[in-house]
Amino acid sequence: MGLVAPAVTARQSGAPPDGTAPTYYPWRLMGIRTVMIGAELLARDPELRAKAVRVALPIHATDTVSAALSGLAGNVPKRTSAMLTVISATNTVLAILARRTLP
Repeated sequence: MGLVAPAVTARQSGAPPDGTAPTYYPWRLMGIRTVMIGAELLARDPELRAKAVRVALPIHATDTVSAALSGLAGNVPKRTSAMLTVISATNTVLAILARRTLP
């Protein structure tokens, strides 16, 4: 959603609806990273899938910390921070579980 409709995602997060690129940039960035990791996870090449599993953990863990710190610093509304932290933490847990499948 962040990739194809960053304005919607930004509005839902509590960002001011000013339509500026800085407001939308983080959503596009997270959107494309998710699409790229997902595409690699669906690839037939086992090495490419393993790469996606390896890079997913630091990416999602960083997103989790960033979402939590944004709320603590008051950069985004607390509810938005909590929602983003839970989503990112879920992705982090899934990345940890996926790593257990690597040889």
